[in-house]
Amino acid sequence: MQGFISRREFVRASSGAAVAAGLGLAAAPARAQANDRIRIGCIGIGGRGTALQGELLAQPDVEIVAVADVRDDNRAAAIARAGGNATGYKDFRELLARDDVDAVAIATPPHWHALIGVYALKAGKDIYVEKPMGRYPAEIRALVKAAKEGNRITQVGTQIHAGENFHRVVEIVRSGVLGKITAARILITLNEAPGGCGKAPDSDPPPGVDWDMWLGPAPYVPFNPTRFTVHRYFKDYCGSWLTELGPHIGEPVFWALDLPAPRSALAVGGKFTIDDISDIPDTMDAIWEYPDLNVTYISNAANSYTYGFGAPPDGGRRLSVLFHGVNGTLAADYGANQIIAEGNRMDGAVLPDPTLPRSPGHMREFLDSVKSRQETTCNAQHHYGLHIAMALAHISYWTGRQVRWDDETGHIPGDPEADAIAQAPYREPWKLPA
Repeated sequence: MQGFISRREFVRASSGAAVAAGLGLAAAPARAQANDRIRIGCIGIGGRGTALQGELLAQPDVEIVAVADVRDDNRAAAIARAGGNATGYKDFRELLARDDVDAVAIATPPHWHALIGVYALKAGKDIYVEKPMGRYPAEIRALVKAAKEGNRITQVGTQIHAGENFHRVVEIVRSGVLGKITAARILITLNEAPGGCGKAPDSDPPPGVDWDMWLGPAPYVPFNPTRFTVHRYFKDYCGSWLTELGPHIGEPVFWALDLPAPRSALAVGGKFTIDDISDIPDTMDAIWEYPDLNVTYISNAANSYTYGFGAPPDGGRRLSVLFHGVNGTLAADYGANQIIAEGNRMDGAVLPDPTLPRSPGHMREFLDSVKSRQETTCNAQHHYGLHIAMALAHISYWTGRQVRWDDETGHIPGDPEADAIAQAPYREPWKLPA
């Protein structure tokens, strides 16, 4: 078997193209023409999914024809928001088997993102997938590969990418005014000590929730309301704060420097002070190795120091990036940037004119690309280097040692344990489609 398909073999004969796609065969692509309405299926309609559905419904050329969620109440609410015109499904594969869906918006918990994304791409759908687009190197590579082979449009849900500030940061770095950059840092701090996410006990799932399907490829555990509602605190569903916030604030580093996957990753840390039921580190540092550059990730969930840029610490989230050049440092967050010169080395320096095309808005850019067939600027390939780096950092942290990466083969050489994790250890019967 090439990959788990089932649900009556992907709803058996209801859509030959979708069934073939799920088995790794060619699929007939769905395409919306320039003047057409775009028919969207929404998969995962919790908090983030509700927000995405609202963005889509605000667009004049969008029709939401189907929704999928493991919660009965989520499906009912999403159908109502769509004016009662959408069909609801508990199993996303039934939605993907429809021939009248041009694109899907994926806003499930993160452990589902890549697997659903690959299924959708192979079923001939364009995808808007929330971050992280994948948690293991194998599934990240599979998503990028499926998009390329199927000539599908992808958009990763790092909405701040469309903003003016990130564009300016990239333009300044690429202009060379900072000089040679030998180090870049990604900073994520907040203070949730000491109680964190609390200690809610396990319980029975509430009525109308398919807990086994919610878990999907993740290891089976008893239902817990915190796992179900704030999955970012558990490694099996998100990874850590690195994959919760790193795709947003880490993107300008990999974008500006055009970074591929790193040669190696080393991550250290632990759960040093927060006392709750989470299993992610409250303190973690990682370093990614490049030929002439070090990229560092610094995270602390028990202290919100801002490293001198942005609002003063107050316990809330503080995110920023630093580019260290021989002439000066550029510090930036979502909405602002600042250059700190090295003495007089930047005297007379002229900042570049805008050179990058601006976005009409993150969702609008995706929808325009579905029609034009011109790829978005925040597509899966664009995020590849960052997502592989984040995945390798987690593998290093989990195994307790540095891991090296062979991007040509997609393996961690000389370390069978680490490489087994890199290949996406899904719970049976789920597998990445070939």
